[in-house]
Amino acid sequence: MALGMHDVTGGGKPAAPVVSGALARAPRTICGDFHMRIARDGSWHYQGSPIGRKELVCLFASVLKREADGSYWLETPVERGRIEVEDAPFVAVELTWGHCCGEGACDGGAPPKRRARQCLTFRTNLDEMVTADENHPIRVEIDPVTREPRPYVTVRPGLEARISRPVFYELVALAQPETMDGREVMGVWSQGVFFVIDDSPAEEVPVGELDDEIA
Repeated sequence: MALGMHDVTGGGKPAAPVVSGALARAPRTICGDFHMRIARDGSWHYQGSPIGRKELVCLFASVLKREADGSYWLETPVERGRIEVEDAPFVAVELTWGHCCGEGACDGGAPPKRRARQCLTFRTNLDEMVTADENHPIRVEIDPVTREPRPYVTVRPGLEARISRPVFYELVALAQPETMDGREVMGVWSQGVFFVIDDSPAEEVPVGELDDEIA
């Protein structure tokens, strides 16, 4: 599968990704820096120009990997190259919740009474769906200077989506107190797992100042 860097911003059609036989077993070529960047708002850029074709962005995203040192790479069976990611490679732009026992998704009305049974499913800016669970945890960083929250959810191993401000508002609305290690914290349930979004319940989660380009 060639990444086709000659035409990623639009125009001609990329070759169909086909890897088989001897090609699939060939040594992977390390291409260095691909001069590609994922901006904080989730948009992809190549040599300073935005990549406008969503299907091509989705193709690149499908071969995105993250190393233990935090670096990001596009990796196929035949080639490998580094790219820049300003924050997280994806943005969670929509949240739906439903019952884990199979009643189906719920887009409105009151949350389930037994919140430990609820499922929280996020849609990313590339239309990938991920349900928060023990393999796809929600975490919230707090900026040490501004004290603003930076929420994320794991999409694939090593790859996260930054949770956009409107979606974080929804999470805060679903939050409930639980006792952990003898103290009360605020968080949300999904797939039977409790995720802490605020470990200082005496203070409000400062969502109003959350910096976010996604409306």
